[in-house]
Amino acid sequence: MKVLAIDYGDARTGVALSDPTGFLPGFTTVIHSRDPQEVARRLAQLAREHGAERLVMGYPRNMDGTEGPRAELYRAFARRVEEAAGQEVVLWDERRTTVDAHRILSETGNRGKKRKEKVDAVAATLILEGYLAFLRNNS
Repeated sequence: MKVLAIDYGDARTGVALSDPTGFLPGFTTVIHSRDPQEVARRLAQLAREHGAERLVMGYPRNMDGTEGPRAELYRAFARRVEEAAGQEVVLWDERRTTVDAHRILSETGNRGKKRKEKVDAVAATLILEGYLAFLRNNS
């Protein structure tokens, strides 16, 4: 099963897509837009083009597990993506994904503008990896 993971952001949205087996992350990209409707449309287009069977979006939680201050914004955006794509969006705990993405990029020598351009795709990949591991462990 192909899974498309989304790291939604104000200016950039990271996207990662699994391989057809749903075992490994593959394709990544970043959508550069501040318009939620445009981002939802482009996500739906990517899902169709790549045959994604499931959409998973990072969901902001505090470190204690409670919902973060942006939780309602993300739920509303997930509904918008569901309408555009015609399929359910699974909300997935994204605690520390952006922090970990910055760490990974720093450790691999990606700094400054180079890192800024990649961090959202790496964060989406981390969301995807976490979700795929969950599926493997619960099947």
